[in-house]
Amino acid sequence: MPVRRLNHAVLYVRDLAATVEFYNYALGFETRTEIPGRAAFLRAQGTSNDHDLGLFAVPEGKLPGGAYIGLYHLAWEVGTLGELAEVRDRLAARGALVGASDHRVSKSLYAKDPNGIEFEVMWRVPAEEWEHEVNSGAMIAPLDLEGEIARWGDRVTGAAAGSVT
Repeated sequence: MPVRRLNHAVLYVRDLAATVEFYNYALGFETRTEIPGRAAFLRAQGTSNDHDLGLFAVPEGKLPGGAYIGLYHLAWEVGTLGELAEVRDRLAARGALVGASDHRVSKSLYAKDPNGIEFEVMWRVPAEEWEHEVNSGAMIAPLDLEGEIARWGDRVTGAAAGSVT
């Protein structure tokens, strides 16, 4: 069975309170369960998951045995380019936005949370357009989000549209 979307992720973090506040603000998550100073479980708006993000506090940024925490990135999908623009504005307001790319089949923002953990927030081009998009230019280009909104409007795609393809 292939993986279709990110169901949930678990991160080890240095500052649990700052991380919970960041994800609640930047991505609109809600805190489902919290063990003060130790762990928190957050849920995205409209999800049927118990939690989409688990956070575990690690004193001084080290795991047992001395290994350092770290992660390249996780990808969170939004349903519309309007939502992507809203997330962009929230991330920029926090000084967390570190990049934006047009991957032809997806439009992506890159940001870092208070721990320096990078993540991606992306919108998927409608699946029936992927072949055309792949053949339309370089696979990675700067993202012109306003241009993409003008092109695609507020079209709902991906998991938000009930599609996992």
